[in-house]
Amino acid sequence: MTSLALLIARIGLGVVFVAHGWQKFDEMGIEALASGFDKSGVPAPEVSAYYSTFAELVGGAALLVGAFTAVAGLLLFFDMLGAFLIMHIDKGVFVADGGYELVVALGVGAMLLAVFGAGKFSVDGMLGRKVGRAGALSSN
Repeated sequence: MTSLALLIARIGLGVVFVAHGWQKFDEMGIEALASGFDKSGVPAPEVSAYYSTFAELVGGAALLVGAFTAVAGLLLFFDMLGAFLIMHIDKGVFVADGGYELVVALGVGAMLLAVFGAGKFSVDGMLGRKVGRAGALSSN
């Protein structure tokens, strides 16, 4: 049952992260994103634009298949932590106001997957990769 829950969480989070990464890459473009980051006071805006785009796109895809889940989850957690601290913390909770509810939900979800692993219905599970308590949980 735990592996099924981890699969559902990975798919849900992975879809959202891939969609946001693709939006940054295809619709906005890295240069436009970096320019927007610069205007918003994001440190190292070009590096931040590349990091956020590819962490979300590649990390989200990794979550979808459950490959390198611990690494992907941590990178995505730090991506969302940066978004929270730099872009959303002063706008309140609600996403409609530019707030942090979405980045908090995505960040803590990514962190949980980093800690508990991908479960047995994943590439990591098929290869026997276990992280934290995932070994005990993935057998359920």
